[in-house]
Amino acid sequence: MSNYASPVDTETYGEYTITRAPDDTRPVYRFTGRISDDGSTPYPAESGRYHVYSGWFCPWAQRVTLVIELAGLSDLVSVSYVAGGRDARGWGFRESTGPDPVNGFTLLRDAYNATEPGFDGHVSVPTLWDRTTKQVVSNTFDTLDADLATQFRGQVTSEFDLYPENLRAQIDELEAWLRATVNSTANVATGTGPAAEEAATTVFGAYSELDSRLADSRFLLGDNVTLADVRLWVTLVRHDAAAARTGTRRLSDFPNLWRYARDLYSLDAFRVTTDFTSFGASDAVVDDWKSPITSSASAH
Repeated sequence: MSNYASPVDTETYGEYTITRAPDDTRPVYRFTGRISDDGSTPYPAESGRYHVYSGWFCPWAQRVTLVIELAGLSDLVSVSYVAGGRDARGWGFRESTGPDPVNGFTLLRDAYNATEPGFDGHVSVPTLWDRTTKQVVSNTFDTLDADLATQFRGQVTSEFDLYPENLRAQIDELEAWLRATVNSTANVATGTGPAAEEAATTVFGAYSELDSRLADSRFLLGDNVTLADVRLWVTLVRHDAAAARTGTRRLSDFPNLWRYARDLYSLDAFRVTTDFTSFGASDAVVDDWKSPITSSASAH
């Protein structure tokens, strides 16, 4: 019999919060281990050694599952999913998404406590688990996706070079801009009140810039998919679903950005790592994302 967490129960356990002492200067994302293919870190790029705990609902987690698919790592790095919804215990393994296949934990917090007893930081997805040391290696999504994109390349064959040396500075620059203007803001922009209005101004301003950028470019940095596209797309699809529910502006208001987003969704890796129901997309939204692409910047 599989081990599952009991149902989410905020009346009994309370809401999920991160409680920290005022003088605690440690990062909320506590685990920052890096995978390497040259022995420069304690975590070598070994096939079968690592497991990713993910969440279908989470854009930051999908960045990692997308990289695993695009980089051809699905046979080297395993993935499982926590269920949506949480109380003070954090994310749990439930029948809707299946058990923890590695440790049999009922809560993701169990993995953190096994690594740091009494853990009081952020219990988050994605989480990278090391089967050899039986500890969490990383829950730092913006280095984890880069490591998975690069450190196993000698072991797999993939058409996608997601973080090429000659584009890393541009990808990193885009990451900083996108996180501030889109990835950390879009979820606020579909709400109500002054904060939502300010966020919408920022997001739609960024969308206009991206729309202009994509007028003559298939992807953000040319004709090849990179980490920059992965990091943007996971927010675009969720924001569009939320915008449809709330009646705010959708991606279709930005024709080049809309073409680009659906072009990426036409790739197998984007489809198999996306569960529209996990972030509340309606059937109509799903149909929109599957609609034919009538033009492509790659033909310009």
